[in-house]
Amino acid sequence: MTAQASVSFITVRRRFDFRNIEVGRWVTPEERDRAAGRFYRALINLMTILQGPEALVSLRGSLGLQYGIGGRLGVAAHYIPATRQLALAKNAGAGSLAHEWFHAFDHYMGNKAFRNLDRHGFASSGWLNSANQKEHPLNERLSNCFQAILLTEDGASPSPLFLASQKADQRLKLLYYAKPEELCARAFEAFVEDSQPRNSFLVRGTVYSDEAQAGLYPAGVQRQRINDTFQTYFEALGAALYREQTKAG
Repeated sequence: MTAQASVSFITVRRRFDFRNIEVGRWVTPEERDRAAGRFYRALINLMTILQGPEALVSLRGSLGLQYGIGGRLGVAAHYIPATRQLALAKNAGAGSLAHEWFHAFDHYMGNKAFRNLDRHGFASSGWLNSANQKEHPLNERLSNCFQAILLTEDGASPSPLFLASQKADQRLKLLYYAKPEELCARAFEAFVEDSQPRNSFLVRGTVYSDEAQAGLYPAGVQRQRINDTFQTYFEALGAALYREQTKAG
């Protein structure tokens, strides 16, 4: 099913088992169908990159999608922890899907990877704050991802990405770029953009954008180290989920 006209948000929901999909009242049928096709192709590409099944993309059916609903001025996309909804704006969300999906994944893994984490807690924040990690080989691999993003290779100092993000926050007089969940979502964007297949609805701008030039995306040796740890983690996670599906079938 590759023809754009043959794909609807019903197709997207059924393929990936999202909890629900909501479309804004001001989205025209043409815009809705075009967006459904772009979501569908992007999510299939994400599934390929992560080497996992549909259940990984929808976080075992716990994730909801919104398209063209509400939104905030100047915000192309956002993730809502309280309702576990990934929301993209009608005309400005392209390129943001990978970032917001990782927020959802990071949130989903909070209580899966760590004990006694707040229900709205992100796994990345739990890791940085030395939360009690549950012992499991997959959690160890996820921990390696966070270390590659947030610390130097020897684990003794903040990483170049962390330092550049702190510098940006100091300049703007806010705390945003250096939040662990934001650092990790941008690192995941870079991993996805460096992977095949490429999809500009999933991600764009981790190499040539103003943010990239400011060091807000990983670069050089650190970028490769992050990519390697994500590859190792998702390869193992995807294999485990496929084995689980085979047993259940």
